[in-house]
Amino acid sequence: MFSVAAQSVAKRVRESGFTLLELVITLSVLAVLVLGTIPLAQNAVKREREIRLRETLRLVRNAIDEFKRDSVGACPQGAVTSGNPTIAGGNVPADPRSRVVIDDCEKFDTQNLDRYPPSLEVLVEGVKVRQRGLNPMSGGGLGNSNKNATDINDTEELKKVYLREMPVDPITGESNWLMRSSYQDKDSDSWDEINLFDIRSASSETALNGDKYSDW
Repeated sequence: MFSVAAQSVAKRVRESGFTLLELVITLSVLAVLVLGTIPLAQNAVKREREIRLRETLRLVRNAIDEFKRDSVGACPQGAVTSGNPTIAGGNVPADPRSRVVIDDCEKFDTQNLDRYPPSLEVLVEGVKVRQRGLNPMSGGGLGNSNKNATDINDTEELKKVYLREMPVDPITGESNWLMRSSYQDKDSDSWDEINLFDIRSASSETALNGDKYSDW
């Protein structure tokens, strides 16, 4: 049992509440904690955008490389239309990752000798392609088919899309990429529009690791 004096002291402490000094100290500590968490939250958001930027750059660069692989053996120089270059050429180096060859000769002009995609939009819109070699979906193979190789490959017109949608830069929030062709160096200020060899962010900001986003 508390004594009457002790109960009286406890009652006065409860009724008096916090002193002004205690309130000031408490609010100061809370302010320091809040201010300390703001940079952490900002860095977390920035780091998430950087992750998405790296992933977007990887996807687009892979699409450019895939288009380049599919262009091997496509459309003889100066041709407007073609049959199946992989059959007619007879000496086209095969990349096991490429199952089709581009058969949309209007996408290649006399300047784009390296056969990279002419623009970012083309990767989204897609191009007409033909299967390389024999069509595995046509019958039971050459031994059981009365068609020759060119007939097998002419059975269906295919269109291949390399990107599902126009990529947006997570840093700028727009599709305002800096682009360069295979005939330009990395620091070129403007795109010569001959072909699309690479893209990079148009942002002038600095990443968390100290690099410029435009250097990624």
